[in-house]
Amino acid sequence: MTTVLKDRINKDKLPRHIAIIMDGNGRWAQKRGNQRIFGHRNAIDAVRDTVEAAAELGVEYLTMYAFSTENWKRPKMEIDALMSLLVSTINSETKTLTTNNVRLLTIGNIASLPQGVQEQLQNALVTTEKNTGLKLILALSYGARWEILHAVKNMVSDVQASRLDVKDIDQAFEKYLDTAGIPDPELLIRTSGEFRISNFLLWQIAYTELYFTETLWPDFRRENLYEAILSFQCRERRFGKTADQINNNINVNR
Repeated sequence: MTTVLKDRINKDKLPRHIAIIMDGNGRWAQKRGNQRIFGHRNAIDAVRDTVEAAAELGVEYLTMYAFSTENWKRPKMEIDALMSLLVSTINSETKTLTTNNVRLLTIGNIASLPQGVQEQLQNALVTTEKNTGLKLILALSYGARWEILHAVKNMVSDVQASRLDVKDIDQAFEKYLDTAGIPDPELLIRTSGEFRISNFLLWQIAYTELYFTETLWPDFRRENLYEAILSFQCRERRFGKTADQINNNINVNR
């Protein structure tokens, strides 16, 4: 089935950027009578398979929502276990990323992460910075509202220091976001059957195609990614234009 799904994908119409809200680790573990961290550990296989599949297809950017600003509200025991798992995973997977020519990037309030996590991240960023294939973007201690407010504060500072003219704010705003230089996602996948955005890339997903699946994240594999891409490729993306304009390539201003 996996090969059949992959063969149906039109490589000329791949989404350049796919974003994923990886949801359902805790429920996956609880269904098996285990603690939530058991689900997080088993989610690593889903991350690995999805990253490899995206890289093989030729997807340019893959953003994975790994830890949100709201996740800091979880029990300390779970947060500590997650941070420890994050360090060990980055350490063990960096070599694989390099082997697959994947470059690691991050978005979010990285300074709020424990020092050990920051050090491992920095090492992985430097180690993979010359890789030219898939850009894997980890959203860590990330929240879209935080990102937008952070951008606004930096813009205000630059306006006050005469580094930015107020009339240029419209054109300059995206340069102040964590995702500056990264194209907006064309496809957003959320697992576990929830129908929420959960404070993820709110500015960037204005015209993103949304795909929801009942699959819990630890069970997500490359065939699930293929299904999401095939769904994306069956959709008509109009960006405010009419279907006739898109089909006949008519300029929207006519």
